Amino acid sequence: MQLIDTHVHINFDIFQPDLAGVRSRWQQAGVVRLVHSCVEPAEFSSIQAIAHQFPELSFAVGLHPLDAQKWQNETAENIKSLASLESKVVAIGEMGLDYYKADNYEQQQIVFEAQLAIASQLNLPVIIHCRDAANQVREILQKWQNVKGANLRGVMHCWGGTPEETQWFVDLGFYISFSGTVTFKNAKDIQASAAMVRSDRLLIETDCPFLAPVPKRGQKRNEPAYVRHVAEKVAQLRGETVEAIAHQTTQNACELFGLAL
Repeated sequence: MQLIDTHVHINFDIFQPDLAGVRSRWQQAGVVRLVHSCVEPAEFSSIQAIAHQFPELSFAVGLHPLDAQKWQNETAENIKSLASLESKVVAIGEMGLDYYKADNYEQQQIVFEAQLAIASQLNLPVIIHCRDAANQVREILQKWQNVKGANLRGVMHCWGGTPEETQWFVDLGFYISFSGTVTFKNAKDIQASAAMVRSDRLLIETDCPFLAPVPKRGQKRNEPAYVRHVAEKVAQLRGETVEAIAHQTTQNACELFGLAL
C-alpha cells in the first residue's frame, strides 16, 4: 500500500535530532512521496536541502497568510525564481487567508492574490490555507478563475470547513485535503466533508509537526508516518477500504502535483 503525505513541515527544529528515524518510519508506513509546504521565504534553503537529501520529497514555495506582513518588494521575484529554477518545486504555497488568528485582512488578500498570479504565470498548483475565511477565499478564487488563461488549480489543505463550503471548492475544481483533525471526536463537519468529497478530489496529509491524529493525539510531534491513520479514518467515514483510499489519494496527489512513483 502506497501513501502520499501532501503537506509536511519537517524542516522545523523539532525534527532535526532524529530526521533519519522519522524518514525510516514513513518508509515503513508506506509513504512513498511527500510534499513539503513553506511558511516563508526564509525557509527556502532549509526545505530545498531536505528535498535534495530525500528523493521522495518535493516542495512548495510561498508565504503563509499569518506571515503576510513579511511580504517585501522582492518576495514575489524570490518565489518565482526558485519555483522556475528548482525542479523539485511542485506548487506555490502555502498561501491564503486566516481570519481566525489575524485581522490584517487587506494585507492578507494582497499577498494571497500576488501568489495566485505567480502560480498562474508558472502553471503550478496552489496550496491554500483557509481559516474562518471560506467566503473570501471562494470569491478571490472565482475572480482568478475568470481571468483568461489563469488555469488555477490546487488544494484546500488541512480542511476544516462545513460540507457546504467543501462543495464550493470542489465545484471550483479544487482538491480537499484532510489531516489528523478528521480523526478528532468532535470534528463532525470535517468528518461529514470527508464522507462526501468526490473521490477524484480527495487528498490526505499530516500537516506535521502539528495535529497528530488519533491514536497519536496528545503527542508533541506529528510525523509523516501517521498519515496512515488519516487514511484509515477517511476510509471508515466513506465505507471504503484503506487500500482503496490509499490508491485514490496517491493517484490524485500525483495528478495535482505532477509526481511520479
